[in-house]
Formats: sequence, C-alpha cells, structure tokens
Amino acid sequence: MQFLLIVLNKVELLDTLLQQLMDNGIHGATIINSTGMIKELAKANVNSPIVGALRYLIDPDREESKTIFIVLQDDHVEIAKQTVRQVVGDISQPDTAVMFTLPVLSVEGIEL
Repeated sequence: MQFLLIVLNKVELLDTLLQQLMDNGIHGATIINSTGMIKELAKANVNSPIVGALRYLIDPDREESKTIFIVLQDDHVEIAKQTVRQVVGDISQPDTAVMFTLPVLSVEGIEL
C-alpha cells in the first residue's frame, strides 16, 4: 500500500481530476484546502530576495491549493499518477501540481 499526496495548484481542474480518478477505479480521496509557504510569505510581505523572485512563479490570484490524499494498493499507484498527469499536464512546470508517495505499513477504517 502507498499514500499518494497531490497538491493541486490548478484548482479549476479539481472536479475533472476527481472524476477521472473515479473512472479509473480510484476512490476514497480526502481533499483539504492548503497554501504554500512562498504564498504565505508573499502575503506577509517578507522582504527576502528569494521570496521576491519566487513571487513571479506563483499565481497571485489563486488563494489556495487543494491537497488530495489517497491510500492505494500498489497496483493502483501508477494509474492514479498517470491520471494526474493526463488531467493537469506537465507537472514539472511551475504552479501546476506536486505529487509523491509514501509507503503505508498499516491501515484501518477503509476498504482497499
């Protein structure tokens, strides 16, 4: 089992992404609102050369991101990741999405 975490900056794609995940047999996701560190520092007007430079890489009109997390059987992980790439596009581009997995040693309270 693996824990898949997706930080979706393109929040306008959330409904499409969730539907595509469901269509591919991926369900049981939890979604929370989130804000990135640079965004928070930019709102606080922190005067740092790094923060100033990174302000240009973030969408100033986007208030928050959506963080999606899902516990998956190992054979569903690549399907879920491919679905994210298909919906979001090239996530190596700034201000799109970030995703990673962590191993899950045990789980209770959900059916997989």
